Amino acid sequence: MIIHNVNDASFRPYGRIIHDIDASGIMEALKKTECPDDHTIYVASDPNLENTESGREMQQKVYGELPVQIGYCNGYNVCLNALEYHRSSEINIAENDLILLLGRQQDITDDFHYDTARVEAFLVPAGTVIEVYATTLHYAPCSVAGKPFRCVVVLPAGTNTALTAAHGSKGEDRLLAAVNKWLIAHEDAKIEGAFNGLTGENLRVD
Repeated sequence: MIIHNVNDASFRPYGRIIHDIDASGIMEALKKTECPDDHTIYVASDPNLENTESGREMQQKVYGELPVQIGYCNGYNVCLNALEYHRSSEINIAENDLILLLGRQQDITDDFHYDTARVEAFLVPAGTVIEVYATTLHYAPCSVAGKPFRCVVVLPAGTNTALTAAHGSKGEDRLLAAVNKWLIAHEDAKIEGAFNGLTGENLRVD
């Protein structure tokens, strides 16, 4: 698999690098979060990250004062497993090098399947702050050289929390896995309750 860099022009359809935010405070808080070495964990909202000057600046400038939640995805991963999208951009901050496997929502078929051969891999160097656009398919980061990673995840408040209403089994509604989270899984990942619409290989980066 070819691994591009988010600094390359090839990343532009998927997102952008944010240069005008001082992420030092939020990165310092991130260092104190749990980081497994054999699986990933996701925490949607962590007050220790949110109550930093970096966090407040993110909410004010990047999200235009929209209420946000700031959490993290930490640990070890080498597989694609699934792809998700939101109705909003997501901000990621890499504490150490990590890889994102990305696709385009526009390439989802009319019956909500997606060929993993279309996925592109991007290295996010340590310390980089990126915006991942709403139309970009993504999931948990992947490890570099077998090392665990820490990654800040900023999203509109309430994203990825439990659904409160019943949803149908047809159309896009069957992809809705949590608030503001539409998920297409690979059958090899065996994600309970998920729609298995990824076709092709369950990609690996190891």
